[in-house]
Amino acid sequence: MSDGTLRIIPLGGLGEIGLNLMVIEYCPADSGEAAAVAVDCGLMFPEPEMLGIDVVIPDFSYLREKRHLKAV
Repeated sequence: MSDGTLRIIPLGGLGEIGLNLMVIEYCPADSGEAAAVAVDCGLMFPEPEMLGIDVVIPDFSYLREKRHLKAV
């Protein structure tokens, strides 16, 4: 991620109801240390064919890899 970059990344919930996860990432020009904020973080109730599942959550692997999440 280059300096002065702002990225808005939808990680879930596009085109469907529930399962929302939107991440806003910023890398300031002066520090070079990226920061991310997760907004609209939600879940979805399972479809009838998803037996034994109580809730469905978005895929958080991107945030786990980057490790610069500052707030939810």
